[in-house]
Amino acid sequence: MEISYAFIFLLPCILYVDAIRFYLSSNQKKCLREEIHKNVLVTGEYEVQENGQRADLTVTDSRGHILYTKEDATKGRFAFTTEEYDNFEVCFASKPMGGGIAADREVYLNVKHGIEAKNYEDIAKAEKLKPLEVELRRLEDLSKSIVDDFAYMRAREEQMRDTNESTHSRVMYFSLFSMLCLLGLATWQVLYLRRYFKAKKLIE
Repeated sequence: MEISYAFIFLLPCILYVDAIRFYLSSNQKKCLREEIHKNVLVTGEYEVQENGQRADLTVTDSRGHILYTKEDATKGRFAFTTEEYDNFEVCFASKPMGGGIAADREVYLNVKHGIEAKNYEDIAKAEKLKPLEVELRRLEDLSKSIVDDFAYMRAREEQMRDTNESTHSRVMYFSLFSMLCLLGLATWQVLYLRRYFKAKKLIE
Protein backbone atom coordinates (compact mmCIF):
# COMPACT_ATOMS: atom_id res chain seq x y z
CA MET A 1 0.00 0.00 0.00
CA GLU A 2 1.40 3.38 -1.00
CA ILE A 3 1.77 5.99 1.70
CA SER A 4 1.93 9.67 0.82
CA TYR A 5 3.43 12.46 2.89
CA ALA A 6 3.64 16.15 2.13
CA PHE A 7 6.01 18.76 3.53
CA ILE A 8 4.61 22.26 3.04
CA PHE A 9 6.90 25.29 3.11
CA LEU A 10 5.49 28.74 2.37
CA LEU A 11 8.48 30.98 1.75
CA PRO A 12 8.97 34.28 -0.09
CA CYS A 13 10.65 33.97 -3.44
CA ILE A 14 13.73 35.90 -2.30
CA LEU A 15 14.67 33.48 0.45
CA TYR A 16 17.01 30.53 0.22
CA VAL A 17 15.51 27.11 0.79
CA ASP A 18 17.90 24.99 2.84
CA ALA A 19 18.66 21.50 1.68
CA ILE A 20 16.67 18.77 3.37
CA ARG A 21 17.31 15.09 3.96
CA PHE A 22 14.69 12.48 4.64
CA TYR A 23 14.27 8.72 4.50
CA LEU A 24 12.20 6.96 1.86
CA SER A 25 10.80 3.52 2.65
CA SER A 26 9.84 0.78 0.21
CA ASN A 27 6.69 1.47 -1.82
CA GLN A 28 6.40 4.95 -0.32
CA LYS A 29 5.88 8.44 -1.73
CA LYS A 30 7.09 11.67 -0.15
CA CYS A 31 6.55 15.17 -1.50
CA LEU A 32 7.70 18.73 -0.89
CA ARG A 33 5.14 21.38 -1.78
CA GLU A 34 5.88 25.07 -2.09
CA GLU A 35 4.17 28.28 -3.21
CA ILE A 36 6.26 30.24 -5.71
CA HIS A 37 5.55 33.55 -7.41
CA LYS A 38 5.21 34.18 -11.13
CA ASN A 39 8.28 34.35 -13.43
CA VAL A 40 10.66 32.90 -10.84
CA LEU A 41 13.56 30.61 -11.71
CA VAL A 42 13.54 27.38 -9.71
CA THR A 43 16.47 24.96 -9.58
CA GLY A 44 16.83 21.72 -7.71
CA GLU A 45 19.59 19.26 -6.91
CA TYR A 46 18.86 15.76 -5.64
CA GLU A 47 20.64 12.58 -4.68
CA VAL A 48 18.99 9.29 -3.73
CA GLN A 49 20.84 6.59 -1.83
CA GLU A 50 20.75 3.26 -3.62
CA ASN A 51 19.12 0.23 -1.99
CA GLY A 52 18.28 -2.00 -4.94
CA GLN A 53 14.92 -0.37 -5.62
CA ARG A 54 13.81 2.27 -8.11
CA ALA A 55 12.94 5.84 -7.09
CA ASP A 56 11.02 8.06 -9.51
CA LEU A 57 11.12 11.85 -9.29
CA THR A 58 8.27 14.06 -10.53
CA VAL A 59 7.83 17.84 -10.36
CA THR A 60 4.28 19.09 -10.99
CA ASP A 61 2.11 22.16 -10.49
CA SER A 62 -1.31 22.32 -8.83
CA ARG A 63 -3.04 21.44 -12.13
CA GLY A 64 -1.03 18.27 -12.58
CA HIS A 65 1.25 19.54 -15.35
CA ILE A 66 4.57 17.68 -15.28
CA LEU A 67 7.48 20.13 -15.22
CA TYR A 68 10.20 17.52 -14.73
CA THR A 69 10.23 13.76 -14.42
CA LYS A 70 12.99 11.21 -13.97
CA GLU A 71 12.60 7.46 -13.64
CA ASP A 72 15.12 5.61 -11.47
CA ALA A 73 16.45 8.93 -10.18
CA THR A 74 19.76 8.62 -8.37
CA LYS A 75 21.49 11.97 -8.77
CA GLY A 76 20.88 15.05 -10.88
CA ARG A 77 19.48 18.54 -11.28
CA PHE A 78 16.32 20.14 -12.61
CA ALA A 79 15.28 23.69 -13.45
CA PHE A 80 12.17 25.51 -14.63
CA THR A 81 10.67 29.01 -14.64
CA THR A 82 7.21 29.53 -13.19
CA GLU A 83 4.59 30.96 -15.55
CA GLU A 84 2.21 32.04 -12.79
CA TYR A 85 1.82 32.03 -9.03
CA ASP A 86 1.10 28.45 -8.04
CA ASN A 87 1.84 25.52 -5.73
CA PHE A 88 4.62 23.28 -7.02
CA GLU A 89 5.29 19.78 -5.77
CA VAL A 90 8.46 17.69 -5.85
CA CYS A 91 7.71 14.01 -5.23
CA PHE A 92 9.91 10.95 -4.77
CA ALA A 93 8.18 7.58 -5.18
CA SER A 94 9.92 4.34 -4.27
CA LYS A 95 9.08 1.44 -6.59
CA PRO A 96 9.78 -2.10 -5.32
CA MET A 97 11.86 -4.31 -7.60
CA GLY A 98 11.12 -8.03 -7.60
CA GLY A 99 8.57 -7.74 -4.80
CA GLY A 100 11.19 -7.47 -2.07
CA ILE A 101 11.29 -4.96 0.76
CA ALA A 102 14.53 -3.01 1.08
CA ALA A 103 15.89 -0.86 3.85
CA ASP A 104 15.01 2.82 4.07
CA ARG A 105 17.24 5.06 2.01
CA GLU A 106 18.27 8.66 2.47
CA VAL A 107 17.16 11.31 -0.02
CA TYR A 108 18.93 14.66 -0.35
CA LEU A 109 17.04 17.55 -1.94
CA ASN A 110 18.15 21.15 -2.34
CA VAL A 111 15.66 23.52 -3.99
CA LYS A 112 16.50 27.15 -4.72
CA HIS A 113 14.43 29.88 -6.30
CA GLY A 114 14.65 33.57 -6.96
CA ILE A 115 18.08 35.14 -6.93
CA GLU A 116 19.56 32.14 -5.09
CA ALA A 117 18.83 29.98 -8.13
CA LYS A 118 20.89 32.17 -10.43
CA ASN A 119 24.51 31.28 -11.06
CA TYR A 120 26.24 34.65 -11.02
CA GLU A 121 29.61 33.10 -11.81
CA ASP A 122 28.28 31.92 -15.18
CA ILE A 123 26.65 35.32 -15.75
CA ALA A 124 29.95 37.05 -15.00
CA LYS A 125 31.79 34.83 -17.46
CA ALA A 126 29.18 35.22 -20.18
CA GLU A 127 28.93 39.01 -19.84
CA LYS A 128 32.56 39.54 -18.77
CA LEU A 129 31.56 41.38 -15.60
CA LYS A 130 33.93 42.51 -12.88
CA PRO A 131 33.38 41.33 -9.28
CA LEU A 132 31.87 44.68 -8.29
CA GLU A 133 29.53 44.59 -11.30
CA VAL A 134 28.46 41.05 -10.35
CA GLU A 135 27.68 42.18 -6.81
CA LEU A 136 25.71 45.14 -8.17
CA ARG A 137 23.78 42.77 -10.43
CA ARG A 138 23.01 40.58 -7.44
CA LEU A 139 21.82 43.58 -5.40
CA GLU A 140 19.72 44.77 -8.33
CA ASP A 141 18.04 41.38 -8.60
CA LEU A 142 17.50 41.29 -4.84
CA SER A 143 15.93 44.76 -4.89
CA LYS A 144 13.64 43.74 -7.74
CA SER A 145 12.62 40.60 -5.85
CA ILE A 146 11.79 42.66 -2.76
CA VAL A 147 9.77 45.16 -4.79
CA ASP A 148 7.90 42.35 -6.57
CA ASP A 149 7.22 40.64 -3.26
CA PHE A 150 5.81 43.82 -1.72
CA ALA A 151 3.72 44.46 -4.84
CA TYR A 152 2.32 40.94 -4.60
CA MET A 153 1.53 41.34 -0.88
CA ARG A 154 -0.19 44.66 -1.60
CA ALA A 155 -2.29 43.07 -4.34
CA ARG A 156 -3.22 40.22 -2.00
CA GLU A 157 -4.12 42.72 0.74
CA GLU A 158 -6.39 44.61 -1.67
CA GLN A 159 -7.97 41.34 -2.79
CA MET A 160 -8.56 40.27 0.81
CA ARG A 161 -10.03 43.69 1.66
CA ASP A 162 -12.40 43.53 -1.31
CA THR A 163 -13.43 40.01 -0.32
CA ASN A 164 -14.00 41.12 3.28
CA GLU A 165 -16.12 44.10 2.21
CA SER A 166 -18.13 41.93 -0.18
CA THR A 167 -18.71 39.31 2.51
CA HIS A 168 -19.75 42.00 5.02
CA SER A 169 -22.32 43.40 2.56
CA ARG A 170 -23.72 39.96 1.79
CA VAL A 171 -24.02 39.10 5.49
CA MET A 172 -25.81 42.41 6.17
CA TYR A 173 -28.30 41.88 3.33
CA PHE A 174 -28.87 38.29 4.39
CA SER A 175 -29.53 39.43 7.98
CA LEU A 176 -32.07 42.01 6.78
CA PHE A 177 -33.74 39.42 4.56
CA SER A 178 -33.89 36.97 7.48
CA MET A 179 -35.46 39.62 9.75
CA LEU A 180 -38.09 40.47 7.10
CA CYS A 181 -38.89 36.79 6.67
CA LEU A 182 -39.28 36.35 10.44
CA LEU A 183 -41.50 39.43 10.70
CA GLY A 184 -43.63 38.22 7.79
CA LEU A 185 -43.92 34.75 9.32
CA ALA A 186 -44.86 36.18 12.72
CA THR A 187 -47.54 38.44 11.14
CA TRP A 188 -48.97 35.51 9.18
CA GLN A 189 -49.12 33.38 12.34
CA VAL A 190 -50.97 36.11 14.28
CA LEU A 191 -53.52 36.59 11.49
CA TYR A 192 -54.00 32.86 11.06
CA LEU A 193 -54.51 32.25 14.77
CA ARG A 194 -56.90 35.22 14.95
CA ARG A 195 -59.06 33.77 12.15
CA TYR A 196 -58.89 30.32 13.74
CA PHE A 197 -60.05 31.51 17.16
CA LYS A 198 -62.81 33.57 15.56
CA ALA A 199 -63.96 30.53 13.60
CA LYS A 200 -64.10 28.55 16.84
CA LYS A 201 -65.90 31.50 18.48
CA LEU A 202 -63.26 31.67 21.18
CA ILE A 203 -62.79 35.38 20.60
CA GLU A 204 -64.96 38.08 19.09
